[in-house]
Amino acid sequence: MAGRRILLLNGPNLDLLGTREPSVYGSATLAEHVTAVEAACAGLGWSVTHLQSNSEAELVSAIHAARGTTDAVIINPGAFTHYSWAIHDALAAYDGPIVEVHLSQPLSRESWRHTSVVAPVAIGTVAGFGGVGYGLAVEALSRHFAAAK
Repeated sequence: MAGRRILLLNGPNLDLLGTREPSVYGSATLAEHVTAVEAACAGLGWSVTHLQSNSEAELVSAIHAARGTTDAVIINPGAFTHYSWAIHDALAAYDGPIVEVHLSQPLSRESWRHTSVVAPVAIGTVAGFGGVGYGLAVEALSRHFAAAK
């Protein structure tokens, strides 16, 4: 499993973590979450490329570029979770495992947050565990790759 390449994507408004609704999203910054993913991946001998964007097109382009060059995607699509069929379609065309992450638990929030267009193309979703969810996503991928041997 050494040498895996992980693409970590974070969607709109996640650049505001640490100051945006800390009662919902916690007080850790996006940089702190990324550092935790990098550390978890480094412990497995994996590398991480990270992109945060408020632009749907930029995220779609990053997913396209990951085809054939990246082993897995961890994505927190933010609000794009609920309506971005463009991100769904890009992920559906991606040839590796995808793990969807949410800091909060969408099902315990407003009803419009209850639908994910990303979940159908992901091997799993980690939601409601705050920043720990990113580490759980890395662990899930580690177990996924081990089981695939």
